[in-house]
Amino acid sequence: MTEQKAKPLSIFHRYLTLWVLLCMGAGTFLGWRFSGLAETLDSWSVYNVSIPVGILLFFMMYPIMVQIDFSRIVEAGKNPKPMALTLIINWAVKPFTMALFAWFFMNIVFRNLVGSALGNEYFAGMILLGIAPCTAMVLVWSYLAKANMGHTLVMVAINSLTMLVLYAPLGRLLLGAAIPVPFMTIFLSVLFYVGLPLVAGMFSRYQLIKSKGEEWFETVFLRYLDRIAIIALLTTLVALFILQGQRIIETPIHVGLIAIPLIIQTLVIFAITYVAARMLGIVYEDAAPSAMIGASNHFEVAIATATVVFGLSHGAALATVVGVLIEVPIMLLLVRICLRSKKFFRSQPELAVSK
Repeated sequence: MTEQKAKPLSIFHRYLTLWVLLCMGAGTFLGWRFSGLAETLDSWSVYNVSIPVGILLFFMMYPIMVQIDFSRIVEAGKNPKPMALTLIINWAVKPFTMALFAWFFMNIVFRNLVGSALGNEYFAGMILLGIAPCTAMVLVWSYLAKANMGHTLVMVAINSLTMLVLYAPLGRLLLGAAIPVPFMTIFLSVLFYVGLPLVAGMFSRYQLIKSKGEEWFETVFLRYLDRIAIIALLTTLVALFILQGQRIIETPIHVGLIAIPLIIQTLVIFAITYVAARMLGIVYEDAAPSAMIGASNHFEVAIATATVVFGLSHGAALATVVGVLIEVPIMLLLVRICLRSKKFFRSQPELAVSK
């Protein structure tokens, strides 16, 4: 990415904490004060895939996709080390650390505050989050961290396919109950959140460079798209908190208690993967997305499963919702950590978003 294209993002990062807090507060207030707004937004969904969020994610993803040199995807697929690390962390480590933290906090630390029965319900919801690695928003985090988008796209595809195979067995193992695979939720979320902006970005990149030239594409077209991506990210954060504003106001203590183990889990998985990548000699551009893929969650799948298996009023559903609330602010914090620790890794800038 050229220096010129990075300027809007530098301004965004400078006031990142303020923007995030304002969006969280505004969304929570709107969702609480105007409950009908949240109900309306929530009704616009198909198999728990939110249409309004999908539209916002398109405007967030498209500016990222259009900057990718898609020939790099083939090269990313030829590098097995970061892919192997990501798969091991996502499916052999993350579900079990989530189970450990969920059990420890809900059955020991917070037992007297939430009770045994409700603690077990929250435990179930956190497990559903732990066995569903992110397949869409991680593209945003990878882009902001100036990482290898080719590797990120390859891992999004692999994780989506792996989830279809391992989601139900891991759920049965850790919860002791049959867990259905929300196939349509996985399929539609990947299609709407990743597939459409991917195709649009690939096609328009080729056509614009062909007709206008690469210099115009970089200096004029991309400059405005960066601003759109930032606005879409902040608006998505407002929308997510509108959807859950009522729950936050009604059960703030329980929301906070659930958030603690989820935040710890996110930070621990990120640290394990990031340090392991450094020890394995993986370049920064591959290490950053590998760590953030495992740290983030596919909350649509978790919410859909909790609703189908346990019901909307069950504590598991609330736990999966809390996963939505912490996702954006915590992952933006990890983006900052990646950018500031980049100097400790070998770097291959040409593998990041193309110039």
